[in-house]
Parts: sequence; structure tokens; C-alpha cells
Amino acid sequence: MNKLKSYADVPIRLAVGFHLIYGTQDNVFSWDRMLEFRDFLEAFGAPFPLISAVVSVYAQFICGILFILGWKVRYAGAVMTFNFIVAILLVHLSDPYPNIYPAISMLAGAIFMMLNGSGLISLDHWLQQKR
Repeated sequence: MNKLKSYADVPIRLAVGFHLIYGTQDNVFSWDRMLEFRDFLEAFGAPFPLISAVVSVYAQFICGILFILGWKVRYAGAVMTFNFIVAILLVHLSDPYPNIYPAISMLAGAIFMMLNGSGLISLDHWLQQKR
């Protein structure tokens, strides 16, 4: 059963990675949607709302890709841990539980990946084997 532990990261990486890409692709491919996100952040008092929006969106999109590929997973997990702590504290803290749950889930997945890294089915593992 311990051998299966090496594959435990795969469903988490895929689910979190897909959700990050799905949730940000509209902002990545539409400047108008990015500006809507900027306005959303501005309403919550985010510093430098346009820069904050762009950094958050691209960080989530790129980290989603990294999670799916299993490449630089620990670094991506650290970036997403920071991103979702800020999101929860800035935007979701006063939300009812059902509304904050997606952010909590993303935070939990990011912490898992930051601490665990990627397993055997990953670009990280493949590159390590090539060395």
C-alpha cells in the first residue's frame, strides 16, 4: 500500500491545477475581464488593484499549469499558498462557509503541494531521473 502513496499527489494536482486554470482563463484571455477583476479588488481595498489583479491571475494560471505538469510543484504551491491566504483575508473572511470553501480548498491543495512536492507521475520526477 505504501507504493501507492507516491501517486497520491496526482488527483490533487490535477483537480487544483484545472480549477486554477479554469477560474482565471477568462481574465488571461480578456482584458475587459481583467479590468473587472481589478475593480473587484479595488472594492475590497487591495493595494495597486490592477497590478494585484494581473499578478494574482497570472500566478494562478501559471501555477495551475505547473501543478498539472508536476513541474516546480513545491514553488508553485508556495506561491499559491500566499495567494490564497491573501484572498481569504482580503475578500472571503466575511463570506459564509459555502462561499469561502473553494478558496479554503485551493489553500489546502497548495499547502499539500508545497509540503509534499510531486510524486512519480510528474515532470519533476522525470527530469530528476534524466540527471
